[in-house]
Amino acid sequence: MVRDDGKRNFALRDTNGGEESVFSGNTPRQAALKAARRLEPASSEDAAERIELRLREKGTDKVHIYEGWSWRQTAPDNKPDWMPEEITEANVSKQGIEHLDE
Repeated sequence: MVRDDGKRNFALRDTNGGEESVFSGNTPRQAALKAARRLEPASSEDAAERIELRLREKGTDKVHIYEGWSWRQTAPDNKPDWMPEEITEANVSKQGIEHLDE
């Protein structure tokens, strides 16, 4: 279901079908990137372990499946004062969509 501001809610599903957290975004990819940033970051993008992320769109039977990974990176030189020296970056790759039979 789309909110008044155009964002949709996506529930992160575990392997048993339980829904751990909810992420919002205008697109499923935006929500998947937010979920991927919460993964344990690797030292570099090449060393990052890729984890399957299953996001069910609230109000529908669609489950968006992504492969996600995160890594630590040095903050840019023009970073604001409040930003730490090392930040977490993330990326996702869409694997497909499933429809629930529940």
